[in-house]
Amino acid sequence: KIVQAIADRPFLIDGHPVHLGVSIGIARAPTDGDDPAELMSQADLALYAAKAGGKGTYRYYDPSLDEKMRVRRSLEAGLRQALLVGELELHYQPLVDAKTGKITAAEALVRWNHPERGQIPPIEFIGIAEETGLILPLGKWVLETACADAMSWPGEMSIAVNLSPVQFREPALVAMVETALSQSGLPSSRLELEITEGVLLNDEVRTLEVLQELRGLGVRISMDDFGTGYSSLSYLRKFPFDKIKIDQSFVRQVPHDEESAAIVRAIITMGSCLGMSTTVEGVETSAQFDFSVAEGCDTIQGYLISRPLDHQSFTALLTEHAGGTIAA
Repeated sequence: KIVQAIADRPFLIDGHPVHLGVSIGIARAPTDGDDPAELMSQADLALYAAKAGGKGTYRYYDPSLDEKMRVRRSLEAGLRQALLVGELELHYQPLVDAKTGKITAAEALVRWNHPERGQIPPIEFIGIAEETGLILPLGKWVLETACADAMSWPGEMSIAVNLSPVQFREPALVAMVETALSQSGLPSSRLELEITEGVLLNDEVRTLEVLQELRGLGVRISMDDFGTGYSSLSYLRKFPFDKIKIDQSFVRQVPHDEESAAIVRAIITMGSCLGMSTTVEGVETSAQFDFSVAEGCDTIQGYLISRPLDHQSFTALLTEHAGGTIAA
């Protein structure tokens, strides 16, 4: 009830609504112990578990969390080391022009090559990076590496880089983007920054200022996972987006599911009316590809075209398909 009550009641700051999220960890006495310090530590473990399970949740302590925290702390220490010794690498997933089938852009996706555990997927360490602040040096490395790699690609190909809510709140964000562009020599028009609705849930005035500063550099701004939040439509009116990326959850059932098809069709039409380009994500079948093309989207991304590839393999893909199409 506490979680729901807080989520349902935004409050106003200077006339602007601010939504709060809450996660709760609970330890009980005497069930979990009698020592106050121990109970606080157990409640803290439960809180981390609640956050890991998604925002707006609560979790009771149980002994299994001790082992999970040990693993988490090990990952945190390992990630700090990975940033220092170069265990991280970027993979790139291509986006193709819906009309020509040519690769016009790529999305940068970070991978961690752990010396003992092998490749660790982002879902296991990005949350830890955000909670510990490691997302800031990690995000800086991703941005600088992606811009430098993109400079080696032919033509006017764009590179898309994801920004987390923690990164977006960093006061030095705009300067960091400017530095990455100047160091790499990449024209700002070839950089696209992807943000999700979570970035927009805080101070709307400051958010608008940052977006305008980034666009002032010539960088394009994209709303990722469009349609998965509860305020996506209002954000398109309030904030200066250049692109909408339609979440793959709407794409899985097209064209056979009429409701999903209607939603994707409506988003593409809306984007066109607002002067925003649209990307259909998660395309895995020819039927989904053909539907997206027929409905007039601008670019398409998904496993049908290619899985994310390391820099060398992605460059080879570009060479292989230079001047031609990768999908049609």
